[in-house]
This record gives sequence, C-alpha cells and structure tokens, in this order.
Amino acid sequence: MEGGKEKDAYTKACGIIEMDPSDLKKLGAWRGTNVRVTSKYGNVIVKAVEATQGPHPGLAYIPMGPWANSVVNPNTYSTGMPTFKGTPIEVEIAMNEKVFSSVELVQKKCRGEA
Repeated sequence: MEGGKEKDAYTKACGIIEMDPSDLKKLGAWRGTNVRVTSKYGNVIVKAVEATQGPHPGLAYIPMGPWANSVVNPNTYSTGMPTFKGTPIEVEIAMNEKVFSSVELVQKKCRGEA
C-alpha cells in the first residue's frame, strides 16, 4: 500500500473483516459496523464489510496487517509468516468500541493493553 501504514487509508483498507452478506445478516450487522473478532490467540476490533468474493457463508477474511496478526497463531514454524488461513474465530458486534489505527494497535499490543 502506498502512502504509509500509519495513514488513515491503511486502517480503512486493512482494519476490516470481509464477511458473506448472509453472515452479516445473521449477526445483525451492516457495512461499517464495528465488530470484535476473537480467536484463541487474541481479539481485535475491525469494521465489518461485505465480502468482495463469494458467496462463502461461514468464512471471513481480514487483510494482512496488525489487525489480522492480533488473531492468528504467532508461531511461524520457522517461516517468518503467520498461518493466516484456517483460524477459527467468533465475531460479535462491538458498536461502542474503536477500531484502532495501525500505530495505536501496535503500541497497545506492545504494552499488553490490547
């Protein structure tokens, strides 16, 4: 992404979760709803958007970046690349919670606050 990962455009492009429209409906969410994504590795607040490919009910996608890193296995098995696919998650509406910028999220994670 050009323009820097500390810019608002990066948060708008990567601080999201793409979900099938049927899954958004079941959740009671709509485009731009803040949601909490939780896995056994952690949780993060992102904006829910309709998937750009599909239909794929039951599957979700968070673009690579600090938001995805918050919920995937940190063990890279000596590859240096986390296993982004196949991580079981739960998604719930988090209307009153903030989607942190990449800088805010990394700072909070480093301090153990998020």
